[in-house]
Amino acid sequence: QVQLVESGGGLVQAGGSLRLSCVASTKIFSIRTMGWYRQAPGKERELVAQIMRDGSTNYADSVKGRFTISRDNAKNTVYVQMTSLKPEDTAVYYCNALVLIPQAYTYWGQGTQVTVSS
Repeated sequence: QVQLVESGGGLVQAGGSLRLSCVASTKIFSIRTMGWYRQAPGKERELVAQIMRDGSTNYADSVKGRFTISRDNAKNTVYVQMTSLKPEDTAVYYCNALVLIPQAYTYWGQGTQVTVSS
């Protein structure tokens, strides 16, 4: 199985920035898609950003222009740089990975808390 470990969450004031990291236990070029999801209290888990093996990216409309997903293949790590943070960005952020070989399967990290104060 693929193990995913997130870090970088914390408390930040509105307008500030944070960078979250997700370290995978396997070469990330062997993973079809990696992404970040978030879940706020009382809300459904939602996609924040994802990056595919070919480097293409997708973002939720709510974070476009503020968040950037990137990767470092040598470190088996995916990042999301979050800028211009808003209180509504407060949530637990989860890293995930989709593999297709030998079978399609999605892995999840344990989550890291991001709290944005006003």
